[in-house]
Amino acid sequence: MTVDPNAATQNFPSPEPDHRRPHPARYLVPALVAAAVAVGLGAYGKVHDPAGTAFNLAGFSSTGAVKSWLATVAFFFALVQVISAAMVYGRLPGPHWSPALHRWSGRVAFLVSVPVAVHCLYALGYQTYETRVLWHSLLGCFFFGAFSAKMLLLRWERLPGWLLPIVGGLVFTTLTVIWLTSALWFFRTFGVTT
Repeated sequence: MTVDPNAATQNFPSPEPDHRRPHPARYLVPALVAAAVAVGLGAYGKVHDPAGTAFNLAGFSSTGAVKSWLATVAFFFALVQVISAAMVYGRLPGPHWSPALHRWSGRVAFLVSVPVAVHCLYALGYQTYETRVLWHSLLGCFFFGAFSAKMLLLRWERLPGWLLPIVGGLVFTTLTVIWLTSALWFFRTFGVTT
């Protein structure tokens, strides 16, 4: 069989873009993952016998000082996250590398917060003996659940424009209260020491 190169070709219409909204049940997956992470961390912290200490770094006077400084570094990078997000969304002027700054500041904030969370869960557990400690325990578990949901939502297409900033703001607000009930409390109680 031969093909005539001069023959007329049939033009197929290009597919129409899909502008339908995703089904609301789609958001149930990140919500369920967030709940599972938060409840799982809380359950582990509650049933685990606190070890008293999980780590210490040379140059610091106590694990409380280590945790407070690491939490402060995480909080600083979370502030960078908020500012760089405002640049990415056009709310603040910013350089062309604002998206990279946003991604990397988030990675650093998360990586610095992990040893703090591990120490809190392993060494101290989920505690409720005081209102400040209860809120810190609740919000610590909630933070990692909300963070998990945010990471899942980042990879999804066709999200409503308001959803990611709301979830990101929730993560930042939770981290702020966690920092206020731990690192700031430590610095005010024991002084700004290393």
